[in-house]
Amino acid sequence: MPPRNALLEIDEFGRGYPRPQLVRNDWLSLNGEWEFAIDRADAWHRPADVTWSSRIRVPFAPEVPAGGINDTSFFRTCWYRRSVPIARPADGSRLRLHFGAVDYEATVWANGQLLGTHQGGYTPFSFDVTDCLSGGPLEIIVRADDDPQDLTKPRGKQDWQLEPHSIWYPRTSGIWQTVWLETLPSTWIESLRWTPNLERWEISIEARLAGIRREGLRLRVHLTSANGTIADDTYTVINEEVHRRIALSDPGIDDYRNELLWSPEKPTLVQAELQLWGERGELIDAIGSYTALRAVATQRDRFVLNNRPYPLRLVLDQGYWPEGGQTAPDDRALRADVELAKRMGFNGVRKHQKIEDPRFLYWADVLGLLVWGEMPSAYRFTPQSVDRVMNEWKAAVGRDYSHPCIMAWVPINESWGVPNLPDNPAERHYVQALYHLTHTLDPTRPVIGNDGWESVATDIVGIHDYDHDPERIARRYHADQEIPRIFRRERPGGRLLVIEGERHAELPIVLSEFGGIALSAEGGAWGYSRAAAPDDFGRRYEALMRAVHSIGIFTGFCYTQFIDTYQEANGLLYADRRPKIPIERIARATRGLDLPPSAVEPPESRQAQALAEEAGRA
Repeated sequence: MPPRNALLEIDEFGRGYPRPQLVRNDWLSLNGEWEFAIDRADAWHRPADVTWSSRIRVPFAPEVPAGGINDTSFFRTCWYRRSVPIARPADGSRLRLHFGAVDYEATVWANGQLLGTHQGGYTPFSFDVTDCLSGGPLEIIVRADDDPQDLTKPRGKQDWQLEPHSIWYPRTSGIWQTVWLETLPSTWIESLRWTPNLERWEISIEARLAGIRREGLRLRVHLTSANGTIADDTYTVINEEVHRRIALSDPGIDDYRNELLWSPEKPTLVQAELQLWGERGELIDAIGSYTALRAVATQRDRFVLNNRPYPLRLVLDQGYWPEGGQTAPDDRALRADVELAKRMGFNGVRKHQKIEDPRFLYWADVLGLLVWGEMPSAYRFTPQSVDRVMNEWKAAVGRDYSHPCIMAWVPINESWGVPNLPDNPAERHYVQALYHLTHTLDPTRPVIGNDGWESVATDIVGIHDYDHDPERIARRYHADQEIPRIFRRERPGGRLLVIEGERHAELPIVLSEFGGIALSAEGGAWGYSRAAAPDDFGRRYEALMRAVHSIGIFTGFCYTQFIDTYQEANGLLYADRRPKIPIERIARATRGLDLPPSAVEPPESRQAQALAEEAGRA
């Protein structure tokens, strides 16, 4: 079996095992230096056409400094080549080539043979390369096609203009997550899906096999917690699948039950070891995994975790680094971001317009941080964009389904890609279709069909309101008995909050974007409001947090944002992760701890109060 610390093993470039919930020991990272070429005119279509002109450090994109290319101009296509000295397995095993993510359409060759293509810049794919080996090294060539101005593909925050503007950033082309080789037995465990159920106190497993079909296969599932074995069962494989509900021994008393439950405050994981056995008693495949006992849902106007109301304190996290763009420098950087969010008093992050590296989700699982999963947007409503978004969204939900940290799904943000939502029935049907599709793929989590405004189909009403005045924010939403009136009257950003139906009045409400206070001496920096100095920044943040914590209709909030991101300088931290004010001060305000009025009122509020008092005396 894989050792218990297999997930903690890193490659020579500081990156951990790239698929943390299906771990094998026999893998080889292909991160590092590759040959590289940019085809600006998209004139090369076969490997023989390419003129190899430079070298790039994978998995960093050609647009960022860490990759060594640092070319932010417009180009349509780029090419990669690497030769790997590796022998063909002699025992019938298979060799599989994996890509974490390549933006946007990848075509892959191995030793001159076309392996296939993959479309979607944020989701993984793989190819069997065994039959391409014939005694020499394995030459891998990748063509990445990524039209920089195509608005019908899911592109998230990648700018379609030459220079980043407003809230959009440099593009990400080509390989931007780990590439690796893995040795598989001739029959192997292809996929794994975990579903906890607290009502029945059980964990469901869905395992699917691939490779040579065999009769008489059995799958052993060994689950352990800190106190030892909690299940050790063996199941007969039927039609290359195992679907079983593993009933656990219910300890009965809440104190004992809570010891096994996962939460940000106590992220208890259940370790899993799976062994695939043949009919003659031979061990065929062995993997390591993990899951957790936890439940997320909505009950009337509250979000609930493990059947208890749970106030959400989220921060908007766009997942960029100064040198690496959307690619973290290494595994330590991903872990550090989770730790920083927790230190600032947040119990979750909204991963905004990005399907994040699975290693971030791993650290969120291990350290305890809720993650709001969101689909990167396309910006046009066409049959092609609908097809692209739906296909990639299905793959994203499937990839991340088993992570305990994922608490909700967001297929659409701020009507991006559906610009005429109130007036166009087809666009509304599309949002509704995405909402129901997501629930079909994952019936265990809340879904926010369109976050921010113009809500059509949702389990949580998300509101984006960047009013910088905490008193106005408090007045606007301080109406426990008047929620339907708020939905009809208030239009933050000039947008309707909901489009149709009275059901929204009974749903949880999350202030899912607010704040955006910029602190920067640079005149070109962008933010929703601006603080003059660090102490002014701190007072403004504290005043906003005090106002939001006082509003009873909110089941949670998401502050914009975690770090400064390129020209958008409204982070709580600078881009290099240095805090703008002491982290302890941020954490107290985030958690809603009592603060003296002088510390939470912005200067203009104190000035207004002083003028009012003076007028009263007169």
